[in-house]
Amino acid sequence: MPHADLPREARLRRPGDFAALRASSGRAGGRCFHMRYRDNELGHARLGLAISKRVSKRAVERNRIKRLLRESFRRVRHQLPSVDLMVMAREQAANVPGPQLLAEIDVLWKKLIAGRSAATEPLKRADDTTTIGR
Repeated sequence: MPHADLPREARLRRPGDFAALRASSGRAGGRCFHMRYRDNELGHARLGLAISKRVSKRAVERNRIKRLLRESFRRVRHQLPSVDLMVMAREQAANVPGPQLLAEIDVLWKKLIAGRSAATEPLKRADDTTTIGR
C-alpha cells in the first residue's frame, strides 16, 4: 500500500485561516459533520479540523474522529478543488461507528467536488435541508 501522508502545506495551521473560514465561506453539512470552505490561490486543498469538547468529553473519541477525517481527506485531496476546508463534528459523531463516519464525509467530499466543478446551481442533500454553494 502506498504511503499516504498529510504534508504541512495540506493543513490549515494559522488562526487567521480558521477565522477567515468562519467569517465568510461556503457551507455543507450532514448528520455528523459541518464543513466550511472557501477558495484559495495555492492550487491544492487544505484541511483544518475543529473537534470541540462538546462533541465528546473523552479525548480518545475526539482523536478517533480527527483520525478518520484525516484519512478520508488523504484519499481525496488530489481530486478536490483549490479550497481551504474546515470540518467540524456535531455531537452525534461520537456515537457513530467509524465506517459510517467515513461514508458520511465521503458524501460531503463528493458534493464539494461536484458543486465546485458544476458551480451553476447549488446542490441539495437528499432531504433538502442543506444547500451547498456560495
